Amino acid sequence: MARQVQALIGSQRRLLHDVSHELRSPLARLQAAIGLVRQDPARLDATLGRIEREAVRLDELVGQLLTLARLDSGRSDAPLESVDLIDLAAAIADDARFEARALGREVNFEGPGEAETMVWGELIQRAFENVIRNAVKYTADGSCVEVRALREGDVFVLRVGDRGPGVPAAELGLMFEPFYRAGNVGGADGFGLGLAIARRAVLVHGGTIVAVNRDGGGLMVEIRLPIALEMAQKE
Repeated sequence: MARQVQALIGSQRRLLHDVSHELRSPLARLQAAIGLVRQDPARLDATLGRIEREAVRLDELVGQLLTLARLDSGRSDAPLESVDLIDLAAAIADDARFEARALGREVNFEGPGEAETMVWGELIQRAFENVIRNAVKYTADGSCVEVRALREGDVFVLRVGDRGPGVPAAELGLMFEPFYRAGNVGGADGFGLGLAIARRAVLVHGGTIVAVNRDGGGLMVEIRLPIALEMAQKE
């Protein structure tokens, strides 16, 4: 128990350090932009655009941190709702396809049958979206993200495979931690919170999420969620 408490304290300290680091960069850019305007008021219009972008970035970071904190507490303020998880995955994959095609990539979805259950819809939607959009982001140009949703007994399974650089084997367990960025992925943007939020959203529902490197290159992320017994009996 003492080791667990020590690990928890260490984790919280790392999180606070990472949050401070992530906040410092946009705040520094905001201060620099304000300084430029004071030196040269004629650059006001151009500088306001920079200030607006940094404000949006800060707002997004704070929103994701609040979501992470809420999930860490193991609760959601929204009521449970009945959702067909296969339909939800299909809709998110369809939206991601537009983004992928703009990047010269593709998304292929396969989802036979139904998988209706009671979930916190917003949290599960965010988990699916974060995993699928992450795959679109890192898959190679001209490649296809493969999304498969299915029901295995009383368990819903979502598998998302890309053809990106993958993740070093030693880091596969770390990629769902806040602010993680794979060492072999250069120029990554974002905050490194998407997969951390996905993991916590899945855990809150009693599910699991794992990642493995694929043969031939790329990453496969698998989400498994239990289907509520009463919903299974109703079907």
